[in-house]
Parts: sequence; C-alpha cells; structure tokens
Amino acid sequence: MFLLRGKPCLLAKNHLRVLGYWYRQRRFPVTAKAMKRSGNLFKRIVDLENLQVADAIARKGKKNQYGIRVHDENRDSNILELQGSLLNKTYRTSPYTTFFVYEPKEREVFRLPYYPDRITHHAIMNVLEEIFVRSFTADTYSCIKGRGIHLAIRNLKKALRDQAGTVYCLKLDIKKFYPSVDHDILKSLLRRKFKDPDLLWLLDEIIDSAPGLPIGNYLSQYFANFYLTYFDHWLKEVKKVKYYFRYADDLVILSCDKQYLHSLLSDIKSYLSEHLKLQVKGNHQVFPVAARGIDFLGYVVYHSHTHLRKSIKQNMARKFKKNPNRQCVASYMGWVKHCNGRHLVKKLLYEKVQGHGDRPRTKGLYRRQEKRRLAPESNDNSS
Repeated sequence: MFLLRGKPCLLAKNHLRVLGYWYRQRRFPVTAKAMKRSGNLFKRIVDLENLQVADAIARKGKKNQYGIRVHDENRDSNILELQGSLLNKTYRTSPYTTFFVYEPKEREVFRLPYYPDRITHHAIMNVLEEIFVRSFTADTYSCIKGRGIHLAIRNLKKALRDQAGTVYCLKLDIKKFYPSVDHDILKSLLRRKFKDPDLLWLLDEIIDSAPGLPIGNYLSQYFANFYLTYFDHWLKEVKKVKYYFRYADDLVILSCDKQYLHSLLSDIKSYLSEHLKLQVKGNHQVFPVAARGIDFLGYVVYHSHTHLRKSIKQNMARKFKKNPNRQCVASYMGWVKHCNGRHLVKKLLYEKVQGHGDRPRTKGLYRRQEKRRLAPESNDNSS
C-alpha cells in the first residue's frame, strides 16, 4: 500500500519504473532557470511523498531482503524518522560493508546494509537526476536512462560511416577512476551547479562517507559522470572534438589526423591532472581503425562491420557447450543481435549443440539487420 496525494494506492511493478519520473515532472518540474544554478531543492528531497516514492523504487525486486523486511515492520514510522533526521541534519550514512568482484579485474564493491540509506539516495535522485542529465553532453552513455552500451555502439557505427574523418582512433581510460575522485574537487563542482546549502550539506555527507567514490553506491554513478562533465564540455566546445564517446572512464576519440590525436592526448593528460587530479592509464593507444577495429564496450567495431569481443565469444562458446538452455541463448543473443554474428551463432549453436530443444529464431533477426545496414546506401542512391 502506498499513499498518493494522501490517498491509499496499490502499486504494480510496472508502475515503479515511471514513478520517479512522474514525481519530478508533475510535482516539481525543472525549469530552465534551475538548470543554471539550482536552489530550493532540499525541501523537495525531504518531502514525505518523495520519500515514499523513493521507498517504492528502492524495494523493487528486493522485497524479500532482510533489511526491507525489518523496515516494513514499522515502515511509516521509519520513513518519518528518516525525514526528521534529514530536516534536523542529524542524518549520517551507515558504515558500508565491502566485498570484491573479479570480473574482469579485481574491484572493491561497497554495499549499504541499512535500508533507509538507500531510500535517501533514491529520494535525492528523484529530484536531481534531471538536472544532472541535462548537464551531461550527448556523448556520455554510462548509467543514464535511455542511454547505454548499445546506444553508444550504434552512434559509434554512425560516426564510422565518415571513413575519411575516422581513419585513426585514440582510446584511453583513467587510472583507478572511482577510488581517485578527489572529494574537494567534486564538492566545488557541485557548488557550481547547486546553491542550496542544505542540499550541499547532504551531498557532502554522502561524499565523505567513503574514500573516492564507492562502487555500488547509487549516487556514485551520477557523481562520476558529473565529475567528468566539465571535461566533456571542454573537449567538445574548446577542443572542438567531433567524434567523442565516453562510457564511465573509457574514452574513444576519432579523427583523420594521427598527429592531432597525439597532441590531443597530451592536452587531455594535462587537463585531467591539473583540474581533476586524475591520471591516464598507461595503455592508451592511437591506431588506424581499419587495421584492428575499436575494442569498446564488448564489441570490436570496424568501418564496415562489427564483431563481438574475443573474451565474450569464448564465454559464449563455453556456456553453449555446457548448458545451452533458453535463458542462456537469449542472454547472448542480446549481444549478438547488435553485431555481425550470424555465422558465430550458426557455428556454436547449430553445429555443436544440436538436440537441446528448439533452435532460436534468428533468421528474421538477421534479415532485419541486413535491411538496416543497407538502408543508408539505398537512400544515398535514390538521392
């Protein structure tokens, strides 16, 4: 049960996806003036209705977790207590628990064990997400609704249609990006965007709750993008970079001039070091696209075609060999349908694991994919 404008309302799961959007747009629409330097946002965050919406979003698909079950024993009083601690500025982020993941490399992941902390993060983003996203350039793809891996790859393919202007690629990433984010610099950047002192107090408290930006923290995704957003604008508006793609700390820049990319790399290193206290990882490369393709976000993209990354193909082959059930096939087909992988599926699935149930219906998929590939050519010929 959920209170909507003072009246009880039952929430279906499919309503939760748009609930935060409704709250931002209908109750607290973002004006053009607010996009310059926003104020009076804290009272929107601590609004009881916003906290209830945040609670509904935070629990989506997790209602059986221990922390949520404990919270539900006194749900209304817990939300009121959270609101009171925010208003009185006695709120403190609870200590994180940490664990390590090793895919593809070791990373320390932070987890908030106290469920009301997650409500706070969602309540903040219900109000600030639109403001953050509007400050990002169109070339930022990580952890943004409506963008992601496949949109980045599609736009990269579109850029590569200009073969004369995309002869060379500069590919780089930032060394230990999340742990290296400087708190003082991040706070100063936030003060360029927000002027509400109560909001800045709350954001400062969350920022100082862990070193760097804690991986696994909901707000860290947006803080990371915002930390680099002025760098993005510098590249696009000052350096006039035409083809630029950034997913978190992975950067791809395309040009027709190899020397220009080497010069730009030097400028990027200087900017990151001087303004953000970040270092470019030593594996940066400038290379011809036609010779080796652009290995980016799980795909290797050439001017004329796209392949899956070798490690993903290897994992796909192992899974198909062990247990090619419907869920396994569907998950990898989600990768394959965005590249030229028809013969890969035929080799791995049809020839090696026959007799394991129905074959996936890929014929129509690749026919549509071929039509989309030929569509620009047909339009050019007709013109």
